Amino acid sequence: MKTRQKSSEELKQTVKEKYGQISEQSREKNASSCCGTGCGCDTVDYSVFADDYSDMEGYNSDADLGLGCGLPTEYAHIKQGDTVVDLGSGAGNDCFVARQLTGESGKVIGLDMTEKMVEKARKNAEKLNFNNVSFLLGDIEEMPLDDNIADVVVSNCVLNLVPDKETAFRETYRIIRPGGHFSISDVVIRGDLPESLKEDAEMYAGCVAGAIDSDEYLAIIRDTGFRNVTVQKQKKITLPDEILDKYMSKEEIQNFKDSETGIFSVTVYGEKPE
Repeated sequence: MKTRQKSSEELKQTVKEKYGQISEQSREKNASSCCGTGCGCDTVDYSVFADDYSDMEGYNSDADLGLGCGLPTEYAHIKQGDTVVDLGSGAGNDCFVARQLTGESGKVIGLDMTEKMVEKARKNAEKLNFNNVSFLLGDIEEMPLDDNIADVVVSNCVLNLVPDKETAFRETYRIIRPGGHFSISDVVIRGDLPESLKEDAEMYAGCVAGAIDSDEYLAIIRDTGFRNVTVQKQKKITLPDEILDKYMSKEEIQNFKDSETGIFSVTVYGEKPE
């Protein structure tokens, strides 16, 4: 039997491999799949998860691979001069939007565990001639960042992919300055997902099976020490039948739809006490 630790490492490797593939593609190619080609759901339009960034100041189409599930920067209360850290920064989309809000006096740091994504983000920042946006290679469960470095942390459809969410939020708490806060968009569930969905590593990389119950998710955040934890926005996600067909029988699909179980994208806010 596999140990839990080994299983977590295997899942993280799956995510790395899939997002490494996605980094080499354009948004147009990714638009036909739920998390990019090869993520185990390549017949689904990712718009069931993603929100439209194109009208936001600072938006850069080269950095938008269509992989998010919300607009955390829109709700993050970022101010001029802030230091912002984006967890799972991908090609840099949220970082460049955040940089528009911090201005030249601020600082934006993107952290991602996929080498090719970091490389792509750095190239995008170089093309934009931004000298106050940087990208680091690292693991959210063990961030290569100093304590109390960030005024604001943002993240977009990433923490649901992290096996150890308790450690991820403890690390998030560690890097936020007292009085600072986060705004994180993520995928959560209500009720019990079918075991076949939970166990499939491809769906884990595809932003669904790595998600946990919404009450558990919020409890982890509060137990970490964050205060004033609120859900800023939520949207129910409907997976098309052609995806569910891969994991369930027709009867199981109907029972799933008739149940109170649901998949939601949520944007959550929390503060670190002074």
